[in-house]
This record gives sequence, structure tokens and C-alpha cells, in this order.
Amino acid sequence: MGKAVYDKDQQLVYLKERLNMFLEVLDSLDPEATGLEDIDRLLQMIDEIEVKIEQFKKRKPAPSL
Repeated sequence: MGKAVYDKDQQLVYLKERLNMFLEVLDSLDPEATGLEDIDRLLQMIDEIEVKIEQFKKRKPAPSL
């Protein structure tokens, strides 16, 4: 696992990257060939992003050194 991100700008960059990955996966799907497993994976990606947003909301700023 990576180091916890406390900086709000870094959190925003992380979330933007995850959303971009989601959009890339969504764009790559062929509507005619998309199956239930594909839909489940998209829903899982959304759930993971939501969990990360909640974690970031609760995370206090890193202590100053």
C-alpha cells in the first residue's frame, strides 16, 4: 500500500486520475459486447472512488514536522 495522502491538492489529483481511469474503461466498452461482469467492474470502480472520497473527507491534515 502507498503512503496516506493528506494534502488536499494531492487528494484531488488522485481522485481525478481514478475518474479518468473509469472514463477510459467506460469509453473502451463495446455496448453490444458488454456483459454483466463488465457492469459489475464499473460499479466496483465507482464504489472504490466513493470510499476514497469518504476517507479523504475524514482525514485530518498531516502533522507539521
